Amino acid sequence: MASGFVLEQELQQELGDTAAPQSVRDDIPTFWVAKNNIHETIRSLRFNVPLPYTMLFDLTAIDERGRIHRDDQPPSDFSVVYHLYSYERNSYVRLKVALSDGQPVLPTITDIFPAANWYEREVWDMFGVVFDGHPHLERILMPRSWSGHPLRKDHPARATEMGPFRLTTEKEDAEQQALQFRPEEWGMSREHDGLDFLFLNVGPQHPGTHGVLRIALQLDGEVIVDAVPDIGFHHRGAEKMGERQTWHTYIPYTDRVDYLGGVMNNLAYLTAVEKLAGITVPPRGQMIRVMMAELFRIISHLVWYGTFAQDLGQMSPVFYLFNDRERAFGIVEAICGARMHPNWFRIGGVAQDLPNGWDRMFRDFLAYLPPKLDEYDRTVLRNSLFKARTKGVGGCTIREAVEWGMVGPNLRACGLEWDVRKKQPYACYDQLEFDIPVGSTGDCFDRAVIHVEEMRQSLRIIRQCVDNMPSGPCNADHPLTTPPPKARTMHDIETLIHHFLGVSWGPVIPPGEAMGVIEGTKGSYSYYLISDGGTGSYRTRIRTPSFVHMQMLPLLCRGLMIPDLLAILGSLDYVLADIDR
Repeated sequence: MASGFVLEQELQQELGDTAAPQSVRDDIPTFWVAKNNIHETIRSLRFNVPLPYTMLFDLTAIDERGRIHRDDQPPSDFSVVYHLYSYERNSYVRLKVALSDGQPVLPTITDIFPAANWYEREVWDMFGVVFDGHPHLERILMPRSWSGHPLRKDHPARATEMGPFRLTTEKEDAEQQALQFRPEEWGMSREHDGLDFLFLNVGPQHPGTHGVLRIALQLDGEVIVDAVPDIGFHHRGAEKMGERQTWHTYIPYTDRVDYLGGVMNNLAYLTAVEKLAGITVPPRGQMIRVMMAELFRIISHLVWYGTFAQDLGQMSPVFYLFNDRERAFGIVEAICGARMHPNWFRIGGVAQDLPNGWDRMFRDFLAYLPPKLDEYDRTVLRNSLFKARTKGVGGCTIREAVEWGMVGPNLRACGLEWDVRKKQPYACYDQLEFDIPVGSTGDCFDRAVIHVEEMRQSLRIIRQCVDNMPSGPCNADHPLTTPPPKARTMHDIETLIHHFLGVSWGPVIPPGEAMGVIEGTKGSYSYYLISDGGTGSYRTRIRTPSFVHMQMLPLLCRGLMIPDLLAILGSLDYVLADIDR
């Protein structure tokens, strides 16, 4: 992968005078593009430049009205930020647009990237930015009756900042009206060629352990014509909370984004924080992080494996797989003191070093799980009914997967050998040997095979960590770590005060912006953070895999039957808290 400076020089030549560069802390080439030029600039990067940027990785916005440190940036009330990715260059580019109008408006890019549909709806919902030409610009995370745009800085961050809730008769009637199902409001038609469609409401319910979801199905007999997901039931304002907490008190909140992934979101968040602060985690801390992250990859995949089999009618596997998950949680509890939400990673390292006997626990688990996975292969993957329900169902091509933003095991099931751990190594992954399993058809069966093989590769990584764990400190010796180094705490009153503030308020991170990307349990997780030189984040953006995977649901299930929908949902390995944040 070329350096950020070289890529920036190449992009500057390709974009010409229409783009002005900005310095950032993560080496991603970043350019400001005029509002009138943004659509053509993105189209050019997508179709016209050599080694094009074929994936819209993320799209979000920033309320700039309270920001202080904006050196070398154009004045604006709001900024819209596009992250594009090129697989051929193995690099990102960040485009930013300054908006100062009373009513911020931009042209839609849904004609360039279909994945922009939900992203633009989210930016409209959260910030009030209008995208001209969008096919269905409606709220997506907040209720249709919601007033205001929650990620604006003038919107309350806590319920105590809002007046008491009152359900008047008028409001109750309005809410009841909003609940009435009208296909036109969902982008669907009632009839075609004189034949009426049937509409089936799936949910809101809690299928498996995925979370509360509603899907409006448009049916022609028993065939799915369209499927429109209704999300937001788990929306808790995770990004808003990230902008009211300090840098280190936000770490526990990240556990709850993908609540099956444990430390995974800790790692993505801290990767961005440490880029902002210029902190390098020592080798022992990096390997401990990788070892625990891979253990949680296995834990998450075990839950997926059992519930997917259950979704397709097999009752026994979920009990066996949850028992294996309990064994893994025993290790997590012994090391971290907690289980599902360990809150164990820290800025600069981990909360504490590994306890005595940690390696024996891991070696026992490494010996226990492989034969169990072989057994589950025989009872699940080789089951003729399982194959009949999954083979040839819900498949997509590499091109479709990339243009919709699909990542992780679901993307690799299509045949693209791409993994953040290999292509853009972080922590100590470049020192470890493991393979990237790939499929060919991208159907439900291939997704299952990839998930299972990934558990075996994670065991392989964990074994290398256990056998080669470095000695030395597990935390960085840096003044911005949390908690800060304590060696000179009692030397004088100044160092005592510094340590007290570092523990209670957390570090003051220098102004700047950075994005941290990791290969999480379900694909690429990223945290895009902006520091305004304070003790907390000015803007916290969380990009999750489940959001884009759920947006693909209509593409994957059109023309199939209702039971196929359940197979596709299970195979995608999504979590609603991961979608809704």
